[in-house]
Amino acid sequence: MILEEQRFLHEDLERLEQGIRERLTRDHQVSGFLTRIQDQSQRLLYIYNDAGGARQREIQAISTGDPFEEFYKQLNEIRDFHRRYPNEPVENLERAYKKKAPGEGDPISSEVDTMFTGEEAYGRFLDLTTLHEDYLNLKGVKRLTYLQYLDSFDTFTPPQCLITRAQKSADQYFTYVGLLATYLEGFLKRTRPLEDLDTLFRSIDEGFEKAWSAGEVPGWGVQMKTAGPATPAASGGSGNDVWCVDCEKEFKNENVYKYHLTGKKHIKAAEARKAREAEDGVNKEANGQAPKQGVSLQRLKERAIADREFRIHRLAEVLQQVRVDTRVNIERRQGMTERERQMELDALFAESAEPLATGGDDDSESDSDEKIYNPLKLPLAWDGKPIPYWLYKLHGLGVEFPCEICGNFVYMGRRAFDKHFNEARHIYGLKCLGITNTTLFREITGIEDALKLWDKIQRDKKKEKVSTDNVVQMEDAEGNVMPEKVYYEYVISLIGLGVKDVVLTLHSLQKQGLL
Repeated sequence: MILEEQRFLHEDLERLEQGIRERLTRDHQVSGFLTRIQDQSQRLLYIYNDAGGARQREIQAISTGDPFEEFYKQLNEIRDFHRRYPNEPVENLERAYKKKAPGEGDPISSEVDTMFTGEEAYGRFLDLTTLHEDYLNLKGVKRLTYLQYLDSFDTFTPPQCLITRAQKSADQYFTYVGLLATYLEGFLKRTRPLEDLDTLFRSIDEGFEKAWSAGEVPGWGVQMKTAGPATPAASGGSGNDVWCVDCEKEFKNENVYKYHLTGKKHIKAAEARKAREAEDGVNKEANGQAPKQGVSLQRLKERAIADREFRIHRLAEVLQQVRVDTRVNIERRQGMTERERQMELDALFAESAEPLATGGDDDSESDSDEKIYNPLKLPLAWDGKPIPYWLYKLHGLGVEFPCEICGNFVYMGRRAFDKHFNEARHIYGLKCLGITNTTLFREITGIEDALKLWDKIQRDKKKEKVSTDNVVQMEDAEGNVMPEKVYYEYVISLIGLGVKDVVLTLHSLQKQGLL
């Protein structure tokens, strides 16, 4: 069976090369095909080398013995294999690399669709909104807009960056630069799959090693600044004020600077700077390739942070054109009205649907099987297309309403939530809880709340029934039957009317002088 595998590999390589020429349009598809070519070529080369001699023995068995006997022997082995594994799939190379019709789907393109966010627009722009929020939460940073952040996210030295060296040692800053460097590397890998990015990353690492050894990493080298007035502007100050080396801060007045020297923050920063200088001195005394001694955990952390800052700066240089395009796109979108944004979105829909509509011979089949571009995940209308975004916001379809009684089912929008109280799912959930009167349980979605309300209703019904059974019936002189309480109120009202009539009669007689 080695010759059959050898033939299969040759056919696979030919189909892959043909697929690259005729079918593939995306770089990620080509990258996947090239990777498979390398793997299959390595397997084929291993078979040709025939280290164990199995291929030579199989050729000898076919050429020397009875060919029919060998043929039926291998045929019986194949039948026995499929008898033991009846559900084993057979790989069809012709269908694997054949150009698919629009209705057959394209799994690789769907993978590319989910690889980028909506802001990235298939790798055309950067999406740093989350990282911008993380930057604003750092200690000691200057409040920047998103556009300003795009221009300065790779700058880590004063005066553009106000974060001091001591503040950079915080875990929050270390996490931030790590996430930013990881995003830029991932963006490069997603947008340039056919380039040799490993060589680029190695050159960045080598450049950092040289710069760190020479003390030339911006913001992390040997501090040459001296405290006092007229500090050079190259040291991070303006050139006319007093610069504090330890705190990396500028003071307008010398008296304020002298008072600052007695503060706790300055003393702590001075001790940290002395410790760094001592470690630098030990490292300078180390010989060439000999291991450096006296490197503390703080120094190692500074090296890791400097490595990430250096990497971010170099990657930003590689992505300079994408960075400019991102800024232009954001400025353009900020100046657009809602109607213009909707028109742009419609144009994107039409652009994505056009190649699908022209791909098939039958217009009806292409219309029914075309892929709808729906990056905002909007609900579909009666015609199978996404509803307008303004209608989506008007009905509040982006608001989730979970219902625990319905098995934690989530209803999108207030209308669907109000409507579901009369649907079978909610009524069935209430009946499972032993609740029969479902009309009183609107707006109640929690199981515990529903059980408490049902218990209260049952208790009130029992109290009402008991009070009704204990009513004493009374009968007046005319034969009218009424409860005891109503009867006594009726008697008291009659007595009150009689006393009132007597008083009025006496008062009239007194006026007439008869009394």
